[in-house]
Amino acid sequence: MSSTVSTRSGQLEGESFGGGVRFRGVPFAKPPIGPLRFRAPEPPEPWTGVRDARDYAPSAPQIGPVNRIIRGLIGAAGSRQSQDCLYLNVWTPKCDGARRPVMVWLHGGAFILGSGSTSLYSGEQLATRGDVVVVTLNYRLGALGFLSWKDACVGSDVPPANLGLRDQILALAWVRDNVEAFGGDPENVTVFGESAGAMSIGTLLGVPSARGLFHKAILQSGAAHNVSTPEKAAQIAAQFFELLGIDAPSPEALAEIPVTRLMEAQARATVGIGLENGMMAWQPCIDGDLIPENPLAAIDRGDARDVPILIGTNRDEYRLFTFFDRDHVNDAQLASRVRRIAHRGQQEDAALAERILNTYGPPTGTRDPGASERWIALQGDRIFHFPATRLADAQSVHQPMTHAYLFEWTLPLVGGGLGACHGLDLPFVFGATRSGLLRVGLVANRAAARLADVMQDAWVAFARTGVPAASGLPDWPAYETHRRYTMTLGGTRGVVKDPHEAARAFWAPLIPNGEVGNG
Repeated sequence: MSSTVSTRSGQLEGESFGGGVRFRGVPFAKPPIGPLRFRAPEPPEPWTGVRDARDYAPSAPQIGPVNRIIRGLIGAAGSRQSQDCLYLNVWTPKCDGARRPVMVWLHGGAFILGSGSTSLYSGEQLATRGDVVVVTLNYRLGALGFLSWKDACVGSDVPPANLGLRDQILALAWVRDNVEAFGGDPENVTVFGESAGAMSIGTLLGVPSARGLFHKAILQSGAAHNVSTPEKAAQIAAQFFELLGIDAPSPEALAEIPVTRLMEAQARATVGIGLENGMMAWQPCIDGDLIPENPLAAIDRGDARDVPILIGTNRDEYRLFTFFDRDHVNDAQLASRVRRIAHRGQQEDAALAERILNTYGPPTGTRDPGASERWIALQGDRIFHFPATRLADAQSVHQPMTHAYLFEWTLPLVGGGLGACHGLDLPFVFGATRSGLLRVGLVANRAAARLADVMQDAWVAFARTGVPAASGLPDWPAYETHRRYTMTLGGTRGVVKDPHEAARAFWAPLIPNGEVGNG
């Protein structure tokens, strides 16, 4: 089987694996270093000869979590990191003219962590089982990828915002221009992603310059709510520059600062701003350019009507973020956190805070579940379940091939205390239940392996046809606003109707298009 392919930039030498060929460390942009730091990505320089594409390239600079289980579930990058990170990876059954469906993965990690160059996201299983071409990629993270210079930059040379999204768009353009050489169909491209990757996709659905670069979308634990207003983005930038000790920010000044110093200031801003505002410090923002308006406004209008979507969440999303927190949430901390959420403009809304606390209090006639459990339920609904329902509602009005799922497989580790937590779906989607669950210290059983087969088949079927059918699942009805049919995965309930009805009813009037937190 040939492992050499010609792209528009030059020839690549990959390597064979059991069921196909893989190409790793493929440049889709010039290195964003030196004068290109904080600049929009540019297409790569062509090369002569044959480029070695057998090894992963470095991941974007980041400061990762220390907990082994969290690292394993979110696919956090290892020690090999560099600003020169704009590379992608391709797995294909064969480099021929078969025009297979293409699946492009956008990794998660709260826009500050993660990488497309980790073993968790190996495309081998999906490519061979589904006869598809799988692409994973890196994009710039944190301040390097999501700093807004508007109202802060000295001079007229203002760098663009949303560089991480611009990286994703350039990678999708590379796929359009080159994937046919890898046996893929440039006219049948599905983007799929988890957490911040899914939030990126939700945003891209409303970005004019991304239209036509993908034809279907799968959003796992993320939607279209994580977009900052220009005012919030400017606030974050101002604090970042203050932490760096820079009074007159300019791209030239920041180009000279060591990346380690940037990462230190980014981490401090992430903690300070993220906790203060109950949101992620680094995420896409409305910039009047790439993102001219709130993406949900465009989706509501039907701008993404041509894109079938599959969207879902995990039942116990927020348990991952609280289980290893040394500071268990008590009643006072819960009340304080809710007050941070309950702001309208600059003013705290005491009545709203009271409503939230009452809604997520102990059900009538039952024992108080405790502040931690209430916080988990509240944040799971606010950050994950309601935004997914909101996007599904908006898209299904215009696109009948909209489908929804709820992942319910419980991690039998640490006494089952993590439940069906955030990120637990990843080893199943990539068919890596053996290696993926070993990353968190668990040996997969046969039931997990069967669920992985079902989920891979459903994801591939959706990429091929727009309908997530799979042997082992009942008929999967489309999502409609008057029924909200949702397939449960990993449990015994099958298709359920409107599983997040209470969350939708409570949060819809409060954050119809607004920004929410962790991803």
